[in-house]
Order: sequence, then structure tokens, then C-alpha cells
Amino acid sequence: MADIHNVVIIGSGPAGLTAAIYLARANLKPVVIAGLEFGGQLMNTTEVENFPGFPEGIMGPELMQKMLKQAERFGAEIKFINADKVDFSSDEKKVYSGEQVFNARSIVLATGASPKKLNLESESKYWGKGVSSCATCDGAFYKGKVVAVVGGGDSAMEEALFLTRFASKVYVIHRRNEFRASQIMQDRVLKHEKIEPIWDSEVVEVLGNENIVTGLRLKNIQTSKESELSVDGMFLGIGHIPTTSFLQGSVDLDEQGYIKVSDNTHTNIEGVFVAGDVHDHKYRQAITAAGMGCMAALDVEKWLESKGY
Repeated sequence: MADIHNVVIIGSGPAGLTAAIYLARANLKPVVIAGLEFGGQLMNTTEVENFPGFPEGIMGPELMQKMLKQAERFGAEIKFINADKVDFSSDEKKVYSGEQVFNARSIVLATGASPKKLNLESESKYWGKGVSSCATCDGAFYKGKVVAVVGGGDSAMEEALFLTRFASKVYVIHRRNEFRASQIMQDRVLKHEKIEPIWDSEVVEVLGNENIVTGLRLKNIQTSKESELSVDGMFLGIGHIPTTSFLQGSVDLDEQGYIKVSDNTHTNIEGVFVAGDVHDHKYRQAITAAGMGCMAALDVEKWLESKGY
């Protein structure tokens, strides 16, 4: 008979690994399905300056390596494989990875979300080196510099307004000739002296010099004319995609595909919990994901205890 684990955690960003640390210290021997690429979005981040405890800052991949080692130290079992499918239809939950099946009494879903991208080769090249999707994380690196935000919805407006605290100039590049953001956000952006919209345009290439972004090549959608814009950084404000495609039909999702909670970190399925950006599309910070990972772990512990495990 296959082993039944107390808890299987799917995901290995700050949420999943914090849950693993807490559950391992509670002697619950969690199994972490970390993915072939572990560590979440921080693996694509250079310097992290806002995670408490690192006054000099820390590189994103180094922070995730430290969290991973900490989880392992207390007895978490890390599997560098992807979860393909789940079955939550009975008390014994199942997580599938290819031919492997993991049986568990409880599950923590911490699969995160990934920023929508422009799918340019140059965008990938400069990701974390001048191309970002998080003004709150990286805005402080652009004091007195010129930046561009791509997008026309509320999240793009929020990014642009936040960046005005640091940057000397913020361009907002949008494919249409008007924003689709709420009127109040549009008004704030259009009235701000540091912000200049660039209408009917899309980014076709990120320009740079080795590890530094120096500008963008833009194409006007109406005229097809190309031009260059000098900037020190580009922020994407076109939304995120939660990693929930393999969970469709297994757990309640909202209209954007994020996992719903019924109470604290509990999903609609008993024994299935959620943590991090796969639920939280408001804050999207490493520290809030880690905090929710802790909450999920404590909820799991209490739930297992209530069931007599």
C-alpha cells in the first residue's frame, strides 16, 4: 500500500517553503512538489531589498536557496518535479507527477502566479536587469531615472503612480488611444506632471548595453512607424496568470483563475489549503506570500489534529 503523507505542498516559492519550514518543525514530514524550476518569481529577481532580516539586501535566488535548506534541515522532503494533476474527490487526496502518485491527508496549494509578458527575446534577456513586473519591489532602484510602464488598466496606473515617487519621468505605453483603467485612476495618471502617455504604441524590442536597459523600440500601431525611446527601465503592468490550469474543476477558482478561500487559508475542499500569490492578487510580495505560508501551515496542523492524525 502506498504511503499516506500528512501533507503535500505544491509549490516552492516563499509561500510553499515557509509552509514547509513550519510543518517540518511540527514533525509532520511535509513533501514539497517543488517543480522542475523551484523558487517561484524570486528566482528571476536580482536584488531583494525589502525582505526583513537582510539590511544589505539579498539576491532573489540566494534567498530561495536559504529557505529551501531551512525546510530540508527540519525534515521536509523536496521533490524537483511538476504536479500535473490532482484528485481531491476523497479523504485521501492524490497529486500526480507523470507516473508518480503522492497520497496525502492534506494539501497546501502554493503554486504562485506569473506576470503576463510581451514574449520578446530582449524582454527575457533583460528580465531582472531593467525589466520588471513589480514597481513596489524594484521602484527604489530608479531614483532620478526615466522609466516606462506598459499597460492601460488599473494595475498599470498603480505602477506608474508608485514609480513617480522615485523616477524623474514615467512614460505609460498603451496599445490604444485611451486607457481602460477606472476613471479615477486615469485622471490621477493624466494629471500627474511626471507621467506622459504614449498612445497607440507597443514595445517591439528592449534595447540595452550588456546588463543595462538603455531604451525601447516602439511601433505605432496606426502608422507602423518605429521609434526609439530612451529609458532606464521597463515595468509590465498587464496582469498576472495564476498557476491553476491543472486545478480546474478540483477546487473553487474566481473568474481570473485565482484560488478562492472559504475561511483564512481553507479552500472549499476540506483538507486543502492555499498560500501566496495563487490566491493573493492584491499584495503579491514575497513577505506576504511567506506570511500566508505560515498561516496555511498552522491551519493544516490544527486541521490534522482535529481529525486525530
